[in-house]
Amino acid sequence: MTRFLTRRPLLAILAAALLWPTWAQADAVDALRSFVKDVQSGRGAFTQVVFSPDGAKKKTSSGSFEFLRPNRFRFDYTKPYEQQIVADGQQVWMFDVDLNQVTVRPYDQALGNTPAALLAGGSLERDFTLANEADAGGLQWARATPKAKEGSIRSVKVGFRGKDLAAFEIVDAFGQTSRLDFPKFESQAAVAASRFKFTAPAGADVLKQ
Repeated sequence: MTRFLTRRPLLAILAAALLWPTWAQADAVDALRSFVKDVQSGRGAFTQVVFSPDGAKKKTSSGSFEFLRPNRFRFDYTKPYEQQIVADGQQVWMFDVDLNQVTVRPYDQALGNTPAALLAGGSLERDFTLANEADAGGLQWARATPKAKEGSIRSVKVGFRGKDLAAFEIVDAFGQTSRLDFPKFESQAAVAASRFKFTAPAGADVLKQ
């Protein structure tokens, strides 16, 4: 139970990764605006590394993700443990395979005022302060800082290499940083709506919150 619960703060962080720009322009903020307006679906693989506030490496995981606007996404973790996070537009389902446990929450409550909820169909300019960051590590970066101070996210950065999404960084309210790298991302992919339907496995504990 404890292990499963500690993953929940990463939901917004992980979910957000699937909804960011897939091409770079001279201005990374313009790329973000274009993506929010135009890109309706996507899929790819990811590797995530979570760092503690002092910068020490904390945890590495990997898997694949898909999304289909509005408000539908799916993360399938394969390493180091199996986990599924599925948003069907109304609810968010989190299934821990090892524990055979499902947690389900209303979509708005699960994501709140986070980049994931915003980019799934919210208002970019209303809720975020946008700025271009200096190029670093061979990438162009844009920063989105939530205007609401009580949320779980301090800041979000997205990095581009050429026309492709390359990296994603989020700092949460506790100073923990999550870095996601995307070896390949397919924009405007033909993703079936059925991929975002979740049925709890037989015998699984289902916790509604």
